[in-house]
Amino acid sequence: MKTLILYATKYGAAEEIAGVIAGQIDDAVLHNLKLQPIPPLEDYDCIIIGSSIYAGSARKELGKFILDNMGTLRAIIDGEQKKKIGLFVSGMSQEGGEGVFFRNFTEPLVSAAKATAVLGGIFDPQKANFFEKLIMKIVTKQTGYVNNIDNEKINAFVAAMKE
Repeated sequence: MKTLILYATKYGAAEEIAGVIAGQIDDAVLHNLKLQPIPPLEDYDCIIIGSSIYAGSARKELGKFILDNMGTLRAIIDGEQKKKIGLFVSGMSQEGGEGVFFRNFTEPLVSAAKATAVLGGIFDPQKANFFEKLIMKIVTKQTGYVNNIDNEKINAFVAAMKE
């Protein structure tokens, strides 16, 4: 199964997660959504799309990708193209469930996904600006480096995609 893993990241957590996923799937190709051109979706059997989440919102590159590729994504959703779709988000909050997906992906895309998962994130104060550090301190009481990437959830996500 030829797999394309597309991700949008601000500080690298979504990229790290995408890399772990790619390491568990043969023939996986990683692509940062900031880089153009994006490989043709038609060339892949499975498409995994992920983004970091800040204040409940995905990266703008994710929204642009969805808009630019709505025709192909619609064909997958409608079953005209037999492809698996997987969606993941990366962030410090492990909560939010389905809501985070419906706010940042289209409802038909979420409904068509074989798997969706909130996979954790990383907060590195050395990469954060003053405002981000302040928000982290107020909301989570954290001021130092935090890595809550959930490898068990990543493994479960990959297993669901391989079914």
